[in-house]
Amino acid sequence: MNNLGWVNLWCIISWVIVVPFFLPHYRLETLLGMAMPLGVTSMSLVQSERIFRRDPNLLTQYMVTAFAGKMLIFGIYIVAVLTLLTIESKPFIASFTVYFVALHLFEAIRLRRILGMAG
Repeated sequence: MNNLGWVNLWCIISWVIVVPFFLPHYRLETLLGMAMPLGVTSMSLVQSERIFRRDPNLLTQYMVTAFAGKMLIFGIYIVAVLTLLTIESKPFIASFTVYFVALHLFEAIRLRRILGMAG
């Protein structure tokens, strides 16, 4: 299984294990908190590896542009979820924050490995 498969599997397993035992009343909130960070990180990992294989010099420019785009997308997503859906905000924000941080750490470690292979 590739890195993308592992990160998706880890997120799904963590949600399946944690939610029924610790947060059974917040299934939707925690799922929504995981969904966007996982989707965006998955797309970013695929795209950054493609760009690196094509031209490693373009990776930094892509990462800066992608970061700005991610912040815009995440902001719109959070506002949309909290205003359009009837959910508890604290579990959603907590779940979003945990997955956001964990997935960005994974992405940083993965990029460091990619760049280390080049050097």
